[in-house]
Amino acid sequence: MSNGTSRLTGRTAVLIAVGLCILVGGLATAGAAADTGSTSAPTPAVIDTADVDAIQSISVQSEDDEEDEADEESDTSSETGANANAGADADADVRNPQPPIEDEYVEEAPERGDEYFEAIAADRRWISYTNPRDRYRSPYLGEGSGKICVTLLNEEGETIVGETVPDTTVTVPTSDSIDWHSYAGPMTVDLPLTEHYERPLDSDQFGTSDLPQGDGYMDSHCIEIHGMPEDGGYVGYDEPQIDGEHADWIEVVGYIQIQDTWDTDIDPIEAAESYEEAGGGWTYAEGDSHGQVVIVLQLDPPEDAYPDVEETESETGDSTETETETETDDGSDEETETETEAETETETETETATENADDDDGDVDEDESASASQMPGFGVLVAVAALVVAVLARARR
Repeated sequence: MSNGTSRLTGRTAVLIAVGLCILVGGLATAGAAADTGSTSAPTPAVIDTADVDAIQSISVQSEDDEEDEADEESDTSSETGANANAGADADADVRNPQPPIEDEYVEEAPERGDEYFEAIAADRRWISYTNPRDRYRSPYLGEGSGKICVTLLNEEGETIVGETVPDTTVTVPTSDSIDWHSYAGPMTVDLPLTEHYERPLDSDQFGTSDLPQGDGYMDSHCIEIHGMPEDGGYVGYDEPQIDGEHADWIEVVGYIQIQDTWDTDIDPIEAAESYEEAGGGWTYAEGDSHGQVVIVLQLDPPEDAYPDVEETESETGDSTETETETETDDGSDEETETETEAETETETETETATENADDDDGDVDEDESASASQMPGFGVLVAVAALVVAVLARARR
């Protein structure tokens, strides 16, 4: 009876010891879990440096794309403006390759009461101005009258006085029949007109207005003839000779000869004919007591006489490009500074976030270490089990 009871008691003790081990282990595990749950802080969200770099790269790329688009728009606008300017230049070239080398000379025709105003026909067929080169034949042989004129035009067909062709002389041989005229035999015209004559221009031969003749502006340099026989009188002229340093700058466009009332509603260049077509002079007849000719001259300077337009445009273009580049550089510097500041701010934020993350990691490690130190280890469990076994063994004895 005593032996059976002892074995029973021993078995019971072993079961109790195993249960205690399980109980202690369970409590230890539960306590560790509880301690871990109560002391562990939530893991903070940490910004990865690589993610920050990627975001920054995307931002910079976006800014670069915007700059490229702006540059493309600017280039397109520039090309459009350049094409428009090129079209305008092409039109200008069609009209005239170069601007006139001499500007138009403008002198209004005298009005009633002016020193050089002479007369208007009663039927308003003609108007006359006082001409210092007007001469009357003596003896006076009739009512035959006439004019020999020279008009000088620039490249645009505008009236000029020859300031760009100084020391140039136009000589017009005339017939012996008018050798009595002090400005004939031959007729000479010295350029520029404003430096050699009291009245550089004395006639209004072209254009229309409310006047009987002309457009109200002087355009020709003439000699006038009076007292020629009305029946058989003759006035002749030959082709002009041009002498001087700039003689090759002047082109003889042609001649406009009329033996009747002069019609001013004409364009001098379009109306000019060759010497042969014009006739080289006229003969008075009954009913044809007046005749005149205008020799049309026009400037035709060589290419090297004009200012170098291409160099001027090139200098202007270079200056414009330089200013544009300077403005662009300034803008780039500002953008660079802005990007640098943005990068610096981003790096600072990244470093701050990283340090906070490190601090949070450190706190978590310390809490986990404290919890681990509070947990009962396996050594304690083994010691308890060994103590129980020792007690049981002693009880069996």
